[in-house]
Amino acid sequence: MNRKFNFCAGPAALPEAVLARAQSELLDWHGEGLSVMEMSHRSEEFVSIAEEAEKNFRELMGISDDYAVLFLQGGATQQFSAVPLNLLAGKNSANYVNTGQWSKKAIQEAGKYCNVNVVASSEEQNFSCIPAFDSWAIDEQAAYLHYTPNETIGGVEFFWEPDVSMPVVADMSSTILSRPIDIEKFDLIYAGAQKNIGPSGLTLVIVRKSLLGQASKMTPSMLDYQVQAKAGSMSNTPPAYAWYMAGLVFEWIKEQGGLSAMEALNKRKAEKLYGFVDGHSFYANPVEIASRSRMNVPFTLADSSLDKAFLQGADGIGLLNLKGHRSVGGMRASIYNAVPEAAVDALIAYMDEFASEHA
Repeated sequence: MNRKFNFCAGPAALPEAVLARAQSELLDWHGEGLSVMEMSHRSEEFVSIAEEAEKNFRELMGISDDYAVLFLQGGATQQFSAVPLNLLAGKNSANYVNTGQWSKKAIQEAGKYCNVNVVASSEEQNFSCIPAFDSWAIDEQAAYLHYTPNETIGGVEFFWEPDVSMPVVADMSSTILSRPIDIEKFDLIYAGAQKNIGPSGLTLVIVRKSLLGQASKMTPSMLDYQVQAKAGSMSNTPPAYAWYMAGLVFEWIKEQGGLSAMEALNKRKAEKLYGFVDGHSFYANPVEIASRSRMNVPFTLADSSLDKAFLQGADGIGLLNLKGHRSVGGMRASIYNAVPEAAVDALIAYMDEFASEHA
C-alpha cells in the first residue's frame, strides 16, 4: 500500500487506522452479514452505531444534556439558511462577523431572511487578521451573533470567544475537534464533517435545547432543528455510512488521548510549519501571527511563476493537494487531526530543498 500525505482542505485526510477498520467491516459489520451501507437506519444495529457515535462525540466535546446533537445532511452551507430560519424568532436582524470567504457566504445567505449587521470585517486587510473585539459594532437588539472561528481559505483562526448578551452561533467546520472548547460559551455550533469528523455528506449541529421550537413558519421541516431533534436526526434516511465513519473517528480521537492530545499535536505541527516559513526568505505567510490558523496554513513563494513547478514536484513525492484556493492562489497546507506530524516534516524538507534549487 502506497499511502501519500494529503494536505487537502476538504474532503480531508482520514486516520489510516479508521480507514483500515472500515475496510475490515465493509462487507460484514460485526458478523451481521451485511455492510453498514446496506443497513436500515431504523434497525437495532444502526441505532446502536448512531447512539455510540453521539455518546463519544458528547464526551469529547463536553456536551451536556442542555444541548441537542444533530447528525444532518446538506453541508455547513445549508446551515447558512437554517440558522436564521431557526433563530430569528420574530426579530429582523442578526449580527455577523466577516473574517473570510465562508463568513461572506453566510452573510449573503442570511441577508435573504433578515437585516444583517456586519459587526466587524477584516476584508480591507485581505482577511489577514481578526478584528479586535472592542471595535465590534454589535446590535444589541439582534437575534444572535454568528462568526466563523476558522477560515480555511485565508488561514485565519479565533483563539477566543466573543462575550455577548445574545445567542452565539459558530461555523466550526474546520476547527471542531482540533482542541478543547468551552461548549457553554456557544448556543449553536455547526460543522461540515469533511475536515476533522469524517467523510463529506454529514453535518453536525449542536444546539441549545432552549432555542428549539422557535423556527419561522416558512422553515422547511428538514431544516427545523426541533423536528430533527424529535426524530433523532432521522426525519428521513440519514447519511448512514458517513455517520458510522464519524463514529470511528470519534473512537480514534479518544484513543489518541482526546482533544487535549489533539491540540498538543496540532500546535506542534503548526509551529513547525510556520516557523520554517517565517525563517525562510523564499516563503511567506500573509496572516498576522496572533490570528494564524493551526488547521490551514497558506503560504506563497517568492516567485509565483514557480508555483506550478512546486506543485508538480510535491505531487511527485507524495505531498498532495497543496494548491491554494482559487480565490487567493499560492499554496495551502491543511493539517487537520488526521495529518500526521511526519507529513509536516516531509513538507518542510521538500520546501527547503525546492528553495535551495530555485532561490
